[in-house]
Amino acid sequence: MTEPDTDQQIVSRIAGELNAQPWQVQAAVALLDEGATVPFIARYRKEVTGSLDDAQLRDLTERLDYLRDLADRKKAVLESIAAQGKLTDALAASIQAADTKARVEDIYLPFKPKRRTKAQIAREAGLEPLADGLLGDPRVDPAAAAAAFVDPDKGVADGDAALAGARAILTERFGEDADLVGELRELLWQRGGLVSTVRDAGHEDAARFADYHDFSESVKSMPSHRILAMFRGESTGVLSLAVDPEAAPADPTDPTGPAVLSDYERRIAGAFGIADRGRPADPWLLDTVRWAWRTRIVVSLGIDVRTRLRQSAEADAAAVFAANLKDLLLAAPAGGRPTLGLDPGFRTGVKVAVVDGTGKVLATDTIYPHQPANRWDAALASLHRLVTTHGVELVAIGNGTASRETDRLAADLVKQCPGLTKVMVSEAGASVYSASAYASGELPDLDVSLRGAVSIARRLQDPLAELVKIDPKSIGVGQYQHDIAESTLTRSLNAVVEDCVNAVGVEVNTASVPLLARVSGVTTTLAENIVRHRDTNGPFTSRQDLKHVARLGPKAYEQCAGFLRIRGGSDPLDSSGVHPEAYTVVRRILTRTGGDVRTLVGNTTVLRTLRPQEFTDETFGVPTVTDILAELEKPGRDPRPAFTTATFADGVEKIADLRVGMVLEGVVTNVAAFGAFVDVGVHQDGLVHVSAMSRTFISDPREVVTSGQVVKVKVMAVDEQRKRISLTLRLDDEPGAPAAGPKGSRPAPARSGGGRPASGQRSDRGRQGGARGDRPAPGGAMADALRRAGLGQ
Repeated sequence: MTEPDTDQQIVSRIAGELNAQPWQVQAAVALLDEGATVPFIARYRKEVTGSLDDAQLRDLTERLDYLRDLADRKKAVLESIAAQGKLTDALAASIQAADTKARVEDIYLPFKPKRRTKAQIAREAGLEPLADGLLGDPRVDPAAAAAAFVDPDKGVADGDAALAGARAILTERFGEDADLVGELRELLWQRGGLVSTVRDAGHEDAARFADYHDFSESVKSMPSHRILAMFRGESTGVLSLAVDPEAAPADPTDPTGPAVLSDYERRIAGAFGIADRGRPADPWLLDTVRWAWRTRIVVSLGIDVRTRLRQSAEADAAAVFAANLKDLLLAAPAGGRPTLGLDPGFRTGVKVAVVDGTGKVLATDTIYPHQPANRWDAALASLHRLVTTHGVELVAIGNGTASRETDRLAADLVKQCPGLTKVMVSEAGASVYSASAYASGELPDLDVSLRGAVSIARRLQDPLAELVKIDPKSIGVGQYQHDIAESTLTRSLNAVVEDCVNAVGVEVNTASVPLLARVSGVTTTLAENIVRHRDTNGPFTSRQDLKHVARLGPKAYEQCAGFLRIRGGSDPLDSSGVHPEAYTVVRRILTRTGGDVRTLVGNTTVLRTLRPQEFTDETFGVPTVTDILAELEKPGRDPRPAFTTATFADGVEKIADLRVGMVLEGVVTNVAAFGAFVDVGVHQDGLVHVSAMSRTFISDPREVVTSGQVVKVKVMAVDEQRKRISLTLRLDDEPGAPAAGPKGSRPAPARSGGGRPASGQRSDRGRQGGARGDRPAPGGAMADALRRAGLGQ
């Protein structure tokens, strides 16, 4: 029996797909199989892989898993067919040549164990010779031929029953021809459309999906957000969806058959030599082709197309979520400064927490400045006392309910405390953290409500360190994230968190268990052991001390050491991104330059005179030495941007305060496939459609903006009743003017409703490093606002 794909074949294929050399892929695969992580390979094994970057390695990992799964499936299929005694060399070769799982399943379909079908019953009744005879010689009269197969004892009562059985056999044969099915599937993808009609106009969510009550679009051109919106409408019971094979016009030059057959049917007929040449069996055979297509093949392929649509849309949505999450995790940290966290509320009060520069809780309180208590002066006095007592430098205000009112309170506080800076912070996921088991262990003496204020303060200091404590799916920066397969989303988001944490590096003496657990080579158990060792024996003074942590063996040390930082330790290199295994390179540099590490670190004048080629050896080549010199120049450098904040316009606190033509400063809270959502301080994000982002063509909104970015926008349209705000980044656009998007830019989605790019129900708003939070995003009615603003179709 032919053996399934070998790893060498898989490596060659991946190399071609990544435009890399086979030896590079082979090296990366070997490292991955040994347990190395993508961040470790990308950072510390550049010589081994030829400097494959983290993006290439992520693609490689994904393809490696898929192709190995494909090889396993081929093996199982080959074994199954061989066990049936039906495996031929040609069939085995066909299976081995299959390049997708779908192709393998197409080939396997005739041999796949299945329930007793009409075709199988017909074969048992001895009708296969009738089917073969009519297909092989259409000159035979079907009725006459069928008469010879009438046998009541076998369930064939008359000629019509015999012909029905023969038709069932041919229908199954047509539908199990792998080459034909593959051709029809691709044709359906190119020409088919997804049709949506209203199923329940009285449904409570019917208005959300109004744009899809009578809608169709070519499947190959549908954007991911529209696909997921339509599937959501179907799952809620509002819509009915169907795949229309004839959404695109048939090819008028196709000569394969008579006009009475569809393009698809003509291809089936052509594949089996069926044509209307005036022979007795031709009409029956053509009817069989129609029957096979309309009752079996199109149904099966329609399911395939829906699956392909969903998988494609999920992949796009996961990519959007991952990109937004990366921007949020890598948002600028305010740094280790004493911070006052405010979790706003009306009736239940504003929860207050003060944390020091390391995030340690110093004090908590609850104040009632807003209605119904209205204790403004008492609340202000309490905050003033906390600020002066603990030397607070920053005020972090959660962006949920009562945020703007609390922002005014903070403004009064700033007037009393010169040098104090207030910042609105996204509280997305803060409630999830507050109620989590980890928060209970981390802050056991605090009420759940007060933990949220602590989290808000800490995420201003260091968004990455705090947000890793929350399930990424709860942060709410996705596009239809709850419609994505759990496995797809989890894998994508975990990769992003891992890359971000390791790109920044982790201070081992202050990091939490969730943060340490995201470091290359560190499991949750190992992270707990590191913290336990730290608590028992005091701070780590060198990376070598990590080797004394329980269950942290040589392999784990190799993977994690370069990403863990020890500031103020015995060796200055331990606070850098230089891996301990490469300290010998630094010693060679010191031999050349003289002095010690402390005088070399940060000495730009000396370091920039050195040539990496002069310090290489058999293990460490130019790429690694170049990285080492860069680290020595700026040890432990943080890749995150400088800390900035948005300033919201005074007097603009709710949608009713907005006026068309206003130019406002805001924060990008979420980037979707069709545009970006911007918080301008009115408890509801506005949408900048992709066509209103630039004067030149852009295919992806992320070419212009990223989550957390501070931008200036102009208000183009406001629908206060529906809470829809249309914005533009092109500040010279005239409200109400016809759309003036760049040539070739995508128009506003005419049917963009029926779903929310982000999750949940709260009205959270982002400021610094902002996230969309758990609030609803513009749905179907946004298309109306866009069109009225001149931004739509």
